[in-house]
Amino acid sequence: MTTPLLEVADLAAGYDDALVLHGVSLTAAREQIVAIVGPNGAGKSTLLKAIYGLVRPRAGSVRLAGVDVTGERPDRLTRRGMGFVPQIDNVFPTLTVAENLHIGSLVLPRAERQAELERMLELFPLLAERRRQRAGSLSGGQRKLVALARALVARPQLLLLDEPSAGLSPLAIDLVFEKLLEIRALGIGVVMVEQNARRALALSDTGYVLDMGRNAHSGPGPALLDDPRVVELYLGGSRRTASSSTSTSTPSGMNPPTK
Repeated sequence: MTTPLLEVADLAAGYDDALVLHGVSLTAAREQIVAIVGPNGAGKSTLLKAIYGLVRPRAGSVRLAGVDVTGERPDRLTRRGMGFVPQIDNVFPTLTVAENLHIGSLVLPRAERQAELERMLELFPLLAERRRQRAGSLSGGQRKLVALARALVARPQLLLLDEPSAGLSPLAIDLVFEKLLEIRALGIGVVMVEQNARRALALSDTGYVLDMGRNAHSGPGPALLDDPRVVELYLGGSRRTASSSTSTSTPSGMNPPTK
C-alpha cells in the first residue's frame, strides 16, 4: 500500500486557551487536490497553520511522506518539501516578480536556482512577461500567481493553499484554479482551504467538510456536491442545484476557464 503524502491524525490545536481543532484527520496523496470546506469558524485555516507549524499542535500528528513532522518549524518543513501560500501578505510588493521568485529559490543549492527560476517562468508565461514588474503593481490574480510560483520554485512535494480565490475576479479565479490542475499534473499534492465550496469540491479529488473544529463529512469532492446533508448544511442550496453544478468544472454560475 502506498504511503500517503500527507497524513494528519487526530490533530488538536488552537490559540492561547481556546482550542479550535478537536481531533481533525485527513490524508492527501501525490497528484491529488484535496479541498477543505466548511462554515466560518470551522477551523479550516487553523488546520493549515497547524500542519505547517505556524500553530503548534496540542495533540495528534502530522506525517509528510511517512515522516513525523508534527510541530516542526515552517522553514524546516519547506526544506522537507511542504509549501504554504497564505491568503494575504503572500508576495513582497516592493520587489519585482523575478525577485520574489528568487527569494523562494533560496532553499535550493545555489547552482540550481537559476534553472528553477526559468522553469517557473515557463510554467507561468504571464509572469515571464512581467518579470521586471513590481509585484505590488499587479492585479490580485497576478499576485496570486506570483505567490504560487514562489512556493513552487522551492520544488515542494505538497502545497498548502489558504483561500486561493479570496478577493479575486471571476476571470482571475478561473486562471488560478486552472493553474492548480497543472500543478497537480506535475505530481504535486495540493491541499486547499477554500471559501468557494462548490467550485473547490468540483475541482478536488477528495473533499473534507469541517464543522466546529471536527470532521463532519468527507469523500470524493464532486460526490459531496451531491450529498443532501452537505448541500443543506454547508452549501446553502438544494440538492438539485448542487447536482447541476457538477455538470461542468465551474459550478455556482462561474464562467468556464478561459484558455
